[in-house]
Amino acid sequence: MENNRSKEDYLERFLILEERGIEKIRAKDIVCSFSYSRASVSVAMKKLAEENLIKIDENSYITLTEKGRDIASSVYKRHKMLTSFLMMIGVDEKQAREDACKIEHDISEETFSALNRFMKNKKIKKNRR
Repeated sequence: MENNRSKEDYLERFLILEERGIEKIRAKDIVCSFSYSRASVSVAMKKLAEENLIKIDENSYITLTEKGRDIASSVYKRHKMLTSFLMMIGVDEKQAREDACKIEHDISEETFSALNRFMKNKKIKKNRR
């Protein structure tokens, strides 16, 4: 893959598609979801398979390997928490999602953990009211 950000975006997209109810994912689902060219997605899927992050079966259905799912889950967890945090401080939902997508790849584990603790404390205090 060209970089980790691209790899993480592709892997995260599988979880997003699954969340939308797409059980059997093909490259064309990724093409439609990202609005990328078929050729770009095909190259990316080949590289992800070479890195043992996805499996492509004989019917061209794509599934995440355990390693791929671990990466995807980590990125998607960061994305969702960052989106929630940004919305909590007043950022519009659409903008919060876009910004979270940029931040999720570069945020340190220390900062993410601190934000996570902050968000959990906010939820606990909110639920006590």
